[in-house]
Amino acid sequence: MATTSLLTDHYELTMLQAALASGTAHRRCTFEVFTRRLPAGRRYGVLAGTGRFLEGLQSFRFDDEDLSFLASRNVVNAQTLKYLENFRFTGNIRGYVEGEIFFPHSPVVQVEATFAEACVLETYLLSILNYDSAVASAASRMTAAAGHRPCIEMGSRRAHERAAVSAARAAAIAGFTATSNLEAGRRYGLHTLGTSAHAFTLLYDSEREAFEAQLQSLGARTTLLADTYDVENAVRLGVELAGEELGGIRLDSGDLVASAQRVRELLDSLGNHNTKITVTSDLDEYAIASLAAAPVDSYGVGTRLVTGSGAPTSAMVYKLVERENTAGELEPVAKTSAGKRSLGGAKQAARRHNSLGIATAELIGTGNNPAALENTRDLIRDFVVSGELLPGFTGEEAVRTATKRHSASLAELPESARRLSEGEPVIPTEFI
Repeated sequence: MATTSLLTDHYELTMLQAALASGTAHRRCTFEVFTRRLPAGRRYGVLAGTGRFLEGLQSFRFDDEDLSFLASRNVVNAQTLKYLENFRFTGNIRGYVEGEIFFPHSPVVQVEATFAEACVLETYLLSILNYDSAVASAASRMTAAAGHRPCIEMGSRRAHERAAVSAARAAAIAGFTATSNLEAGRRYGLHTLGTSAHAFTLLYDSEREAFEAQLQSLGARTTLLADTYDVENAVRLGVELAGEELGGIRLDSGDLVASAQRVRELLDSLGNHNTKITVTSDLDEYAIASLAAAPVDSYGVGTRLVTGSGAPTSAMVYKLVERENTAGELEPVAKTSAGKRSLGGAKQAARRHNSLGIATAELIGTGNNPAALENTRDLIRDFVVSGELLPGFTGEEAVRTATKRHSASLAELPESARRLSEGEPVIPTEFI
């Protein structure tokens, strides 16, 4: 397996070099990942990517090729190269379970290790969490807007090829039921779907020939793309060729509300009451919401999903919150920069609920454990202990668990969380 260690920024290693030279590299430290604010107008975020990070952590090593590159570019000196030869993460990692809802200042991941071990993880950890959580947060708004109608991830052609796999995984965590990406299906056990594009229809001398070829190969339950030419003619042709068994019609252009209404009426008039209608065409959560009253059975979402639907990053940061002093004791540290002030000390977190089980506040404690209070749910779990990855947080199992966690966490939130209108976080963050 290829190493993941160079998926990082240059300055992580120059900081390591300076700390090794000064003798501070092996001081015990705690770093935390959090966001100071949600994207404008968003009411909650969804954590995704923890499992991918933990998978990559297992191959976060510096092999001979990596070390040769660093030496050839004079990135670090011989002392640092010697340290990196035997690099293994031996610390602790804990945080929110993947799929969990988060709010401003939620300590979604905590890394407890020496400065040397924790420092070099920063870029890799943030690059994963910032992207995956942005996609999952957008996907959650989309599935909430869709209600019980399934959403299908179809954004591979609008993203970097590796990001496309990550996006499919993040979307699944937030409730998408299928993806078009085969690698995501193989790697994470996701259900994959796909039939044909406009190019397939245009390949043939007539739409009839194209539909006949698709039906003969894929069967009557396939979904026919109906808007290459005239939608009504395509629907009639599909029913003529497949009969009542025709699985579905896909609409990819025009006024989707009006078109879906006309197609449903036409299908029903032809006796195809069970033929489904899928809509695509640059959908986002607002477009999905506008289709709520339309006779649509499922949504295919691409560009807006894999780009975070206007919020392509979660703005997460990785900050040192406590470190070992010269006396060998851990002490809190914090930034005081204008607009970027942080709170020192390792945090504990819990979510407070009312008597009906509805979340009322995100509780963050530095000296107190909010999970000890009544009507709270502890949000912090261990993932890695003394360098050993605990079971259940990677691979297919992690995606299944995260999907359940997202569903349960969203159900705890006040109903206003599902509104697409701009507003403040649906519950406040309180420090105790």
